[in-house]
Amino acid sequence: MPNVVTANRLIDGIVVYLAPDGSWTERLNAARLAKTEEETKALEAEAAKAVALRKVVAVYPMAVTVQHGDVTALSVRERIRASHRTTLTKDWYDVPL
Repeated sequence: MPNVVTANRLIDGIVVYLAPDGSWTERLNAARLAKTEEETKALEAEAAKAVALRKVVAVYPMAVTVQHGDVTALSVRERIRASHRTTLTKDWYDVPL
């Protein structure tokens, strides 16, 4: 089963995925896929560098499926995170208290 590596961008908390070029992307379909445990460990090691540079936090591998080129998170939790509905938007800041 393939995996991607996910994290939260430190500057704004947005869910991101490690991309093939080593950058971080908000799009799950643009994430680098790991097909073996060794590849997953290599992605985690690369992601650890971004943690050390304080670019991302909470790095971990996430199981996905790939059907017709579309990458989908297996767990409900990760599908919710991938939808980016777990972070505050500017609209929330404008709500009077």
